[in-house]
Amino acid sequence: MAKIRLGMIGIGNMGTPVLGYILKDKQCPEIEVTALCDVNEKRLEWAKGAYPNENFAVFTDAEEMMKSGLVDAVYIAVPHYDHPVLAMKAFSYGLHVILEKPAGVYTKAVREMNEAAKKAGVKFGIMFQSRTNAGYQEAKRLLESGEMGQLRGVTWQITTWYRTQAYYDSGSWRATWAGEGGGVLLNQCPHNLDVLQWICGMPVSISATCSVAQWHDVEIEDDVIATMKFANGAQGAFITSTGIHPGSNRLEIATDLGTIVIEGNGTKLTVNRLSKNLATMAADDTARPLVTTINYDFPKANLMGHSIVLNAFAGAILRGTPMIANGEEGINSLTLSNAMYLSDWTGQRITLPMDEDLFLEELNKRRATSKLKVVEAVYADASRIF
Repeated sequence: MAKIRLGMIGIGNMGTPVLGYILKDKQCPEIEVTALCDVNEKRLEWAKGAYPNENFAVFTDAEEMMKSGLVDAVYIAVPHYDHPVLAMKAFSYGLHVILEKPAGVYTKAVREMNEAAKKAGVKFGIMFQSRTNAGYQEAKRLLESGEMGQLRGVTWQITTWYRTQAYYDSGSWRATWAGEGGGVLLNQCPHNLDVLQWICGMPVSISATCSVAQWHDVEIEDDVIATMKFANGAQGAFITSTGIHPGSNRLEIATDLGTIVIEGNGTKLTVNRLSKNLATMAADDTARPLVTTINYDFPKANLMGHSIVLNAFAGAILRGTPMIANGEEGINSLTLSNAMYLSDWTGQRITLPMDEDLFLEELNKRRATSKLKVVEAVYADASRIF
């Protein structure tokens, strides 16, 4: 097999640009798009018009595409509740899967999907392209190597996720508990929550306040403040919103030997190194350690992060090389967002692992009164509304 025959399910706000990275920008040389699927036939007509020289089949039924014999793997970018459903269906046909974030809406379904992936023996990846950003990679290396000592605290203020009311009104499933399953935590922040746990590890408890419809006419949360506690006693804070503009994106990690500050979505890194280890300073040492500051400005990558993830996915299938993020890891960031919701809904600090049945019970209460909007989504080739 020289190339992976990829079928894409969902040609919307996520699938549209990814299709462009492969077909228009030629960023994925080991991937051939052989089939497209969307329940909206207008999206399929758009794709045929946008790429008239490409030889891909079109389907309105995902299972029909899966059993067509035209694809080796599928990329899934559909409303969140359907992520585990379609992934497990693909596994049943022996197909490899690359899944858009989030892995699902609730961890119980994602756990079932992960078990199905293992049984199928296929490659399963998730689109956590933020892991390809150089600043985050270096921060992970610094912590894993031990050269910065152990974690003392972490704060991430990510308020650059501003969204207009028109964005929330662009699809009937958006901004509803029944259709989307959550707001800023589930739609915008899976990347941030994934990077946070990827670098710092999973916390042992979480407390959060999630403000519903604080800035928009929506059913779901658009403003969140959460605190976390880690196994060694270190604490963390996570602050996000879709109602602030221009906002800021600053991740600060405190350790025994200084701080690591990442801005610009991983393009700017500042390392403040201490002359002494705070954990081993003598009790009678009254002098503060000296600080040496090193600033890094990483150049923009030649490829989009999505393409890097797709290329690694293809390499895993063709040569057995590592993926950027195994699909099973998607449950970690979802665990964090589920715990934040559950904390807000119950008014309690949530200890991990959390009660997955209680979370689903509380979610279903909100789904029962949820109302889908009646709209027709319109997408453009230049869409970057993620």
